Amino acid sequence: MKAIVVREHGDPDVMCIEDVEAQDLDGGSVRLRQEAAGVNFIDIYERTGVYPTQLPFTPGREGAGVVEVVGAEVSDFSPGDRVAYAMHRGAYAETADVPAAKLVAVPDGIELSVAASAMLQGMTAHYLSHDTYSLGPGDTALVHAAAGGVGQLLVQMAHRLGARVIGTVSTEEKAELARAAGADYVILYTQADFLRETIAYTEGRGVDVVYDSVGRNTFEQSLECVRPRGTLALYGQSSGPVGRLDPQILNRQGSIFLTRPSLGHHVADRDELLARAGDLFRWILAGELDVRMDRAFPLEDAPEAHRYMKARRTRGKVLLTPS
Repeated sequence: MKAIVVREHGDPDVMCIEDVEAQDLDGGSVRLRQEAAGVNFIDIYERTGVYPTQLPFTPGREGAGVVEVVGAEVSDFSPGDRVAYAMHRGAYAETADVPAAKLVAVPDGIELSVAASAMLQGMTAHYLSHDTYSLGPGDTALVHAAAGGVGQLLVQMAHRLGARVIGTVSTEEKAELARAAGADYVILYTQADFLRETIAYTEGRGVDVVYDSVGRNTFEQSLECVRPRGTLALYGQSSGPVGRLDPQILNRQGSIFLTRPSLGHHVADRDELLARAGDLFRWILAGELDVRMDRAFPLEDAPEAHRYMKARRTRGKVLLTPS
C-alpha cells in the first residue's frame, strides 16, 4: 500500500509517500480500505515533534472506509462494513489497521467523507460543550477560531443547547460562516480587540466559558474574558504553546477553572465513544448538524494540506483522499 511516512521531525516536506508492506493483522483489529483521512492540528504537532512521537511513523488520527479483513477475535464487524475512527495513528495511508474497539459503524445515508470529517473534530466539540463545560440556556461561550473545523461544530452544538455564542474569526468571509453556524456575535480579531468586545457584549460580566484552540496568541486575554468561577478550556495551540503560568493568576481573575482537555480521555471507554459518535450521526441524519468540508487533497499532497492548515486558511474540514 501507499502511505505517508515521517522519518524525521520537521517542516511539511518531511512527509513522503512510500510503498509500505502491510503487517500481519492483529486478532483484535480490522483492516479497512480508506476513503478519506482527516487532517488535524494534532498531526502537525506530531510531525514537528511538539508532541514527541517515535520515528518513523505514518501520521493521521482519523479516517473512514470499508472493512476488508477482520482479525480472528473480531465479531462486531465484517468485510464490506462502512466504518470510521478517531484517535488511532496511521490514517495517511491507503489502508489502515485499527483496533475494533476504536471503530464505529457509519449509518446508511452518511457519506464516508462526512464521517471522516465528523469524528475527531465533532467528538471534540461534543465533549467540550457537554462535559468540559456543560452548556445550557443562560450561558455565554466565547469560541475562538469559530469558522474552523471544530469551531463551526462547537458553535452549532452550543446554539442547540441554548447558549449564547461569541465567535472570533480573522476575515469577514469567516465571520459569515460563524454566523451561519449560529454565533450570536462575531468579532474580527484582526480589526478589534476581542477582550474589549467580549466584555462590552456581556456588559462587564465576562463569559461563562472560553473554548480556546489558539494558545499562545490568545491565552492571556482569554483568561480576562472569563467571569469569576468561569472556565477556560484550552484544547489546542495553533499559534504555539502557552508559557509557564503562575496559578495565582487564576485566583486574581476570580477563581477561574483552567483545563487542558483532549479527546483521547473522552473516548477511552467504548460506551462513551459510541454515545458521542451516535449523537453526531443522529444529528447529521436529522439535518441538525452541518459538517462543512473545506478541501480534499490527494494523499501525496499531505505537505500542502499541512501548510494550508497551519496558515489558518481553513473554512471547515480538510481531508486527504488516499484512493
